[in-house]
Amino acid sequence: MKTRVLTGITTTGTPHLGNYVGAIRPAVAASQRADVDAFYFMADYHALIKSDDAARIERSRLEIAATWLASGLDPQKVTFYRQSDIPEIPELTWFLTCVTAKGLLNRAHAYKAAVDKNTATGEDADAGVTAGLYMYPVLMAADILAFNANKVPVGRDQIQHVEMTRDIAQRFNHIYGREFFALPDVVIEEQVATLPGLDGRKMSKSYDNTIPLFAGGQKQLRESIMRIVTDSRLPGEAKDPDSSSLFTIFRAFASDAESAAFRQALVDGIGWGEAKQVLFERIEVDVAPMRESYDALIARPAMIEDILQEGARKARAIAGPKLLELRDALGLRSGIAVATWSSARPAAKAGKMPRFASFRDTDGSFRFRLFSADGEELLLSRSFADPKAAGSLQKRIKELGSTSAVLQVQPLALALELDGEAVATTPTYDGEQARDEALERLRGALEQLAAQD
Repeated sequence: MKTRVLTGITTTGTPHLGNYVGAIRPAVAASQRADVDAFYFMADYHALIKSDDAARIERSRLEIAATWLASGLDPQKVTFYRQSDIPEIPELTWFLTCVTAKGLLNRAHAYKAAVDKNTATGEDADAGVTAGLYMYPVLMAADILAFNANKVPVGRDQIQHVEMTRDIAQRFNHIYGREFFALPDVVIEEQVATLPGLDGRKMSKSYDNTIPLFAGGQKQLRESIMRIVTDSRLPGEAKDPDSSSLFTIFRAFASDAESAAFRQALVDGIGWGEAKQVLFERIEVDVAPMRESYDALIARPAMIEDILQEGARKARAIAGPKLLELRDALGLRSGIAVATWSSARPAAKAGKMPRFASFRDTDGSFRFRLFSADGEELLLSRSFADPKAAGSLQKRIKELGSTSAVLQVQPLALALELDGEAVATTPTYDGEQARDEALERLRGALEQLAAQD
């Protein structure tokens, strides 16, 4: 069974070498694992907390999407989307807000730091603190819980937010009496590389010391590397590789043999200008092919948009049914759906239950249908060469119940998934409303089957 891993990328700046080495490269490598169901989203709602520059956020969304795709993220293998394209996330944020204790949010590090800073300067404790900053942990919880992510890779400054997500999920589950949400685990990458910036401090937009990954092209990359601060040792004088930013950055891109050779060159007294040129040339080997892909993507924003919209469709196929389930638990089921459920179909006879009907297809394979108590076809299974396999699937479906069932919402139909694979589908419905009503009936039938066992 695959582990669902979710990663958010804030859209407030232009990606730099530190982002690539510390986050993008390892995340792309992890997404290629067969046992991972990877979700990557651009956290543009979160960006609104940090920036009110609309043009910057819009440009950053495009640059970051192009960067991740150019760096090797395969949208066919992962779910890649914009946070703002998933309306279920703000809806879930409100549901979670209504069960989240104010005291929990008072303890959030970012909010406490803002209060402490105001207090130290004699300001009102909440001066400059927006509700967005205060509610940031709840929005992050919604990002995670909308997809029941199992693991969330974060930096150490974000550990508390995942822990708060667990607290919020547990409280919701307790109040409404079922395990609606899986409890996510934090993943801390202890070996994540941190690159020094132009001034020797950690490369960060906050310090304005970054080396752009793609922006400005080859010329800007070289010019930035040539501006890295070094000491005053002259050509011919030995340099200390372990205290040199050049060596630290070089090692993040080079093989062990290349790193050993560069280390020796520094010890032997290579001039700083020549060393910077060697560093530029080594980085350019890796970056140039990606930059070519990046430039092609930036020139075709419609292509990026198509990829993100397809990612949103995949994401909503999971978040949509989850929110329908939660609305039902909260007493917010559509009045139309309730009326349809109660009057559009004849009531099932007392004692009748949903049932399976097995049959042999024209090609000799074995399939089955699931019918509701009143005879409506709810599911048609995929084909099996072995009737025992079809029977085994029936048994698993009987044990699912409505909470554990993974039902993917398609434009006019539904698909039941087990272990990440579609094993049965519904008929095609006349519209989204009919599909959503059928979803309610299917969940009810699954709940009846589980209770029967």
